[in-house]
Amino acid sequence: MIENFEEGFAEVNGTRLHYFIGGEGEPLVLMDGWPRTIYGLHKIIPSLAEQFRVIAVDYRGQGASDKPEGGYDKKNMAKDVYELVRSLGFERVHIAAGDVGAMVAYSFAANYPEATDKLAVWEGGPYRPAVYEHLSVFPKDTEPNVWWYPLAMIEGLPEKLLAGRFRHIIDATTDSLALYPERVSEESRAIYAASYDAPEAVAAAFRVYRAVHQDMADYDTYAPLTMPTLVIGARYLDFIRIMMDGRVENPVYAKIEDSGHYIAEEQPEALVAELKKFFS
Repeated sequence: MIENFEEGFAEVNGTRLHYFIGGEGEPLVLMDGWPRTIYGLHKIIPSLAEQFRVIAVDYRGQGASDKPEGGYDKKNMAKDVYELVRSLGFERVHIAAGDVGAMVAYSFAANYPEATDKLAVWEGGPYRPAVYEHLSVFPKDTEPNVWWYPLAMIEGLPEKLLAGRFRHIIDATTDSLALYPERVSEESRAIYAASYDAPEAVAAAFRVYRAVHQDMADYDTYAPLTMPTLVIGARYLDFIRIMMDGRVENPVYAKIEDSGHYIAEEQPEALVAELKKFFS
């Protein structure tokens, strides 16, 4: 799937993670979010691998990684990634991620600061109650609609509704959240849909969101991050600022212009430029 990269699986923290590794340089862990897989990073990985040893990871419940019934709080998912990093022989890494991956990356940095050189997140971060003030239960067409959170609270229902039908979710989220949905190719959409079509894949995807209350409780116990941190936004930069406020000492903010939520697919060159500049 990713040319010139080695594909692997690792037994870590009671589950099995899928990853690709390749490139030369300092280690850089990459993750994407929902409803995506490692493949959502395929436009940025080759350029980053010119400068870094890239470890692209499907987090617990995503892509080809295992989909257990539990363990989807982001503190535990960060432990998955930490054990993967150590199993690959790295003591310290850079870590960069978007959307749900950004939640896991933040938790990694908060729980394993000794293993984190620099952190970068885009279009995602540690959720907090202050975000609720900017969300409506009955959103207008122009307002954010995070319908997947309330659906996730009904255990067992998402897979009954969506198993075998996930292409509809891929198209609907892409068309509503991307500024340039045509930049998410038919091949990409088919790969994502196939990855989420099975009942256990749907269940795992929504359990990631069902853990939000435990996640928020955990976030409140963490000291502000002190490592260099880059926060990138496009469509949701204002929300990301709210999420990161007080969570990081002296964060650097950057906006990707002319992009919707899926920066790695809509504006990959701009994202790579920000990441290379920050991690170099």
